[in-house]
Amino acid sequence: MTLAMAPYMLAFLIFVVGLYAIVAKRNLIKVIVGLLILDYAANLLLVLVGYRTPAEGAPVAPILVGGAEKAADLAASAVDPLPQALVLTSIVIGLSVTALVVALAIRLHEKYGTFDTGLMRNLKG
Repeated sequence: MTLAMAPYMLAFLIFVVGLYAIVAKRNLIKVIVGLLILDYAANLLLVLVGYRTPAEGAPVAPILVGGAEKAADLAASAVDPLPQALVLTSIVIGLSVTALVVALAIRLHEKYGTFDTGLMRNLKG
């Protein structure tokens, strides 16, 4: 494993932690936190995929200034804007899904009086 792969491996580790919290925990709050961690890991992975180190100099924002003659230089040194747009969309979708899941958890707590999914299965009503 090279040093360049370390951020990807850390993003995968964060993804596994979120997946573990969703699958193994019985408390709804912990499941919601696991869902958030999973969402953040996916966003981090998308940002890492879109990052590109140019041959010389620092990476720049993909804003074309100076006309078509500077387009080749910009394409060689700019980061990819598509993953950034996908991450922004994913953040909005993740926020709405989180709001829905939290509202569902609140309603379940009002009905059963607990956040433990094991007790919810045992209660019939």
